[in-house]
Amino acid sequence: MTEIPTFCRVCEPACGLLAVVEDGELRRLKPDREHPVTRGFSCHKGLAGDTIHRDPDRLDHPLRRGSDGSFERISWDAAAGEIAAKLRTILDEDGPDAIAAYVGNPTAFNTLAGPALGSFLGQLGVRRTFNSGTQDCANKFAGAEAIFGSSTVHPIPDIRNTDVLWIFGENPRVSHMSFLAVADPVGEIRAAVKRGATVRYFNPRRIETGDAATGSVTWIRPDTDVYLLAALVQECFAEGLVREDVLREHGSRVDELRAFVAGYPAERAAAVTGIPADEIRRLAHEFAEAPRASLHMSTGVNMGRQGTLAYWLLHMLSLVTGNLDAVGGNIHSRGFYPKAARSGRGRPEEKVVETRYGRLRRGPLPGNLMADDLREGSTPVRALFVIAGNPVLSIGGEEALRKAIEGVELVVCIDLYRNATGELAHYLLPSTDMFERPDVNITGLGLQLVPYVQYTDAVVAPREERREEWWILARLEQELGLKSALDRGDAPEMFGRIDHMMSDAGTSLEAVRASRHGVVLPPLEPGRFYSDSVQTDDGRVDCCPSFFAEALERCETICRELEAEGADRLKLISWRTPYMHNSWYHNVEALKRPGRQENPLAMCTEDARKRGLEEGDRIRCASAWGAVEATIAFDDELMPGVVAMTHGWGNAQTPGMRVARRHPGVNANALLPSGPASFDPLSSQAFMTGIPVDVERR
Repeated sequence: MTEIPTFCRVCEPACGLLAVVEDGELRRLKPDREHPVTRGFSCHKGLAGDTIHRDPDRLDHPLRRGSDGSFERISWDAAAGEIAAKLRTILDEDGPDAIAAYVGNPTAFNTLAGPALGSFLGQLGVRRTFNSGTQDCANKFAGAEAIFGSSTVHPIPDIRNTDVLWIFGENPRVSHMSFLAVADPVGEIRAAVKRGATVRYFNPRRIETGDAATGSVTWIRPDTDVYLLAALVQECFAEGLVREDVLREHGSRVDELRAFVAGYPAERAAAVTGIPADEIRRLAHEFAEAPRASLHMSTGVNMGRQGTLAYWLLHMLSLVTGNLDAVGGNIHSRGFYPKAARSGRGRPEEKVVETRYGRLRRGPLPGNLMADDLREGSTPVRALFVIAGNPVLSIGGEEALRKAIEGVELVVCIDLYRNATGELAHYLLPSTDMFERPDVNITGLGLQLVPYVQYTDAVVAPREERREEWWILARLEQELGLKSALDRGDAPEMFGRIDHMMSDAGTSLEAVRASRHGVVLPPLEPGRFYSDSVQTDDGRVDCCPSFFAEALERCETICRELEAEGADRLKLISWRTPYMHNSWYHNVEALKRPGRQENPLAMCTEDARKRGLEEGDRIRCASAWGAVEATIAFDDELMPGVVAMTHGWGNAQTPGMRVARRHPGVNANALLPSGPASFDPLSSQAFMTGIPVDVERR
């Protein structure tokens, strides 16, 4: 029995693991207690990776849909040949605009998948792409580009040195944070509180992380964080709490920022956020007067209608109080590729394109447009590639999307499972899991509290006929007569780009490969952010990008709508739990323990009793876009006026995942908006939280 160092690729920290291997088989996973950064921390989701590796429902061979709708096993050569032949016909008849792709979240944790996809789609000329980023974080890329001139610049909180830490829309105990790579966030937060730091979470629910040892929760109504942040910045200006010297030296369009936030004083923000005006004013002083203060926000805010503006104002609060690029404030983590800021350089106005849906950000189309675009685009989509994704369950409008995909002539899914989307495919191509491929912890680049880089080889050979995504795409390129990585042999060196990137940090792939746990890089260092990381044309932080003009008008319109809403209007949020990680963990039996075998609608007792509901009642929850039937579960940690449901469920039509089908739950995303006007125009980020709903007994 051998213990092989590797790391998890479920989320950004890439926690160190030991793979216990016997006779060439992965038996189990253990936390790597000798890892110099993660130090033996690993969550139960990461440790369940061996279960996914051995799952009998995994795709092990290429499959083709037969004429009767069932799937039959075929060879890789047959699959590649048939797919290529169909693609050639489609290209000859309708060109590359008849081909589309959806790219799922796990590709972000697969170093070689992204470049392989770029090669495959680029050589085909495919421009119609969708990805999961528009479901959770597209706002941050668009916001950073507008503010800092680079989509890859995301200053993170210096947790170990801060005196005040504010976290918006995130539950570190459950989701372990995003756009901040830290192995044990709760441990880091607990240590900060122990040394005297004030930690505060802004959330519509008293999350599990908020307690005496880890900080307190301030309730805020869903989809209103932008108004709280505007009021906090306004209060800093009004009370002389800003660092004028910092703004003079490093900010541009400061007067425009001041003018915008003047429209959102504490009293007005209180009416829509539910946080009293006096408390908002007190909070502004708490943050601005702290010796060192930092902030972070995640998907609970990203998924609102104005996630890009919220991200902008978050950084503005850091900037105006002098906490940006300061010890204990927000610092840019450079990681193993210091040139990343320059590689992400761009002007947002140059990335706007006119489409049949109006002005959109260039790049992946909003996922919420997928059903419309597949059916009604200027050129009908005849071929769809889905890579490591499950759009049927992860995007609003399941019914419309199912119908749209069913109408596509050629659907190819590259995945671990025959998931809900895979059930609609014509070809299913089995990919390796994270323990069957070599990799580098690239996802945390520029986001690590402790920067380090680690390489892992495959700890076991791929089972059966599973293949890495790059190989699958290269094999299709080969069959199509395109340039392919396989032209260099059956096992080409694929990490040359990564080796080049590492050289900028004074290390190399050879050195990283030779180290059992990778290479720890120099610690975060404030003082170089404005000179090295800001990539705007004038080298200054844009405090009120002109690109935001229409969005600022929309912000006012939405505020007036919120002010006019009745006090009893229920709003739906997504409920993160320790027993689910998107839809690809839905087939893990150990996560379906008693009490966790469905996804009920959570509601506080006060709201339920107003509607004559008792715990366990069957209810119908309806929005303007759809309805679901579920069970009511009382949760008095929820703010009155808020209901919550866990996403990733809804597998009643997924026979390829037997555990998931046995405990199907309901698809909460059926309640979400889809189609035009269902996303943030600045970033294409989907509107997925704060959804108005009505709830009644069935």
